[in-house]
Amino acid sequence: MDFLWFDFLGTPAWMWLTFIAIVITLLALDLGLLHKESREIGIRESFMLSAFYMSLGLAFGGWIWFQSGQQAGLEYLTGFVVEKSLAMDNIFVIAMIFGYFSIPRQYQHRVLLWGILGVIVLRGVMIAAGASIVENYYWVLYFFAAFLVFTGVKMLLTADHDYDVAANPVLKYLRRHLPVTESLREEHFFVREADKSGKLRTFVTPLFLALVMVELADVIFAVDSIPAIFAITTDPFIVYTSNIFAILGLRALYFALSALIHRFAYLKYALALVLIFIGSKIFVADMLGLAKIPPAVSLGVTLAILASGIVGSLWATRKAEKSVTKQVAQE
Repeated sequence: MDFLWFDFLGTPAWMWLTFIAIVITLLALDLGLLHKESREIGIRESFMLSAFYMSLGLAFGGWIWFQSGQQAGLEYLTGFVVEKSLAMDNIFVIAMIFGYFSIPRQYQHRVLLWGILGVIVLRGVMIAAGASIVENYYWVLYFFAAFLVFTGVKMLLTADHDYDVAANPVLKYLRRHLPVTESLREEHFFVREADKSGKLRTFVTPLFLALVMVELADVIFAVDSIPAIFAITTDPFIVYTSNIFAILGLRALYFALSALIHRFAYLKYALALVLIFIGSKIFVADMLGLAKIPPAVSLGVTLAILASGIVGSLWATRKAEKSVTKQVAQE
């Protein structure tokens, strides 16, 4: 059993195996028990599942704190909060994708589940590559930091712009080069049907196109989120586990919040400020002669920005809804 103590990417193998076992168990429960059949997931169930995944992610952070110390625990929690917040922004895009393809709620969970499986592999590859690059070329962290600041500023300037699904060049390419059915075929991604000449061939369905667009959206968000977590810590174990635990609850979070998206009017602005803060703190630490900004400070500032954005959004939209209701009553 000595291999359990083998050092893999700076962390004992048994800790990696524990994490992998938890993820496999969660996926097996999801695939084999909770959602074997396509059905619409209710708001109550969504909030319960989201709370479960959130609690599990936080509990894992507590375990890291116990096993590896306070700094590692705080770095995980900061990374988890940032990744979870960026996942909320991803929900806005996913909702637009499903709306564009007119995907019924009972089929959306199938797209999201396969999307999450793809994300787990994709993030693993990207994080492994990022860790290798940072280990050999530490200066890349400054590039990541500058990129985060640039992305945050760009997000501030374009926060009120909606994602245009139809204009995506990948979607245009797929429509030109793949035979696509005109409508959904229940929960199927591929079907065998006769074409106009009567010849039997394989078609992709709009549900498959939606899956591709969801995966593509995650690639785009990963370009932001992975530099963000590397700006917090370069420990591959913390980087990967905080990413995956934040993403595992994305499907439940989507169904919980998709009907309430209009209430988060200022969330994108808050996320933009978080990215600017995470990126700029590396340069600020250098100016102050510090190795890095203390993890407790990073976590506190991140939570304060996000809380302000969420509370401000809920308050602003609450007042707007009251105003509209009052105006309708007067008319």
